[in-house]
Amino acid sequence: MKRQSFRSYFLVGVQFACIVAILVSGPWFAGNSWFFTLELSGILLLVWAIFTMRITRVNVFPEVRTGSRLVTNGPYRWVRHPMYTALLLIALALVCESFSYWRGFWWLALCADLVVKLSCEERFLSEVFDDYEAYRLRTWRLVPWMF
Repeated sequence: MKRQSFRSYFLVGVQFACIVAILVSGPWFAGNSWFFTLELSGILLLVWAIFTMRITRVNVFPEVRTGSRLVTNGPYRWVRHPMYTALLLIALALVCESFSYWRGFWWLALCADLVVKLSCEERFLSEVFDDYEAYRLRTWRLVPWMF
């Protein structure tokens, strides 16, 4: 595995700061049934993605760990970064449940951070896995049929 760079630590730090800012500024569970459904969908997607990848192989840094394998089943069949998608869904539900401009700002910052982070991660994955380019061409980054 490559040693984590300052950039990787920064991206992970921003990610966690945004999540914490959203959590401390409002409810942790949406009360509105639509937002709760969105939050629950994100939680279920997150659990599915973690168990598909195997919890012991989850890595918060964009660098690829030594001995990693390219996971293309489960939610990874449709989306290359389902854990990021799940985090964005959960955070969006919480922000919408108790909206403020600051919470909206933190969600947008989380979006931007995760897009930059996944771009770095994809560069590392393409360097490690020969079949990553073919996988990249047949799947979406975060949202099926959109992005």
